[in-house]
Amino acid sequence: VQLQASGGGLVQAGDSLRLTCAASGRTFTTYIMAWFRQAPGKEREFVGRIQWRGGSTHYADSVKGRFTISKDSAKNLMYLQMNSLKPEDTAIYYCASKLTLLGDYKDWGQGTLVTVSS
Repeated sequence: VQLQASGGGLVQAGDSLRLTCAASGRTFTTYIMAWFRQAPGKEREFVGRIQWRGGSTHYADSVKGRFTISKDSAKNLMYLQMNSLKPEDTAIYYCASKLTLLGDYKDWGQGTLVTVSS
């Protein structure tokens, strides 16, 4: 599966932004799609995930209530709606996918930069 993230940019604290992840290739084998982020000088961290067929979601505590993951299966698109953005949300955001619930994320997009100014 090939993934491409887009939609990043420079926003102010409190603003909203929506990221998009476009999937292509063997998308029918995808079980989970997820968003990760990596802030400058920090380890990559999990943001949230969505079950590709059922649509159930799970979020990191740091974004719960502010971020929402959704999908358009017909278009092979996944979205990350980010509201009430904080400067600490500044990071490169990556989308990823895996074939099983417990497996590793094997396919990764190139990342899109989100910068939140205070």
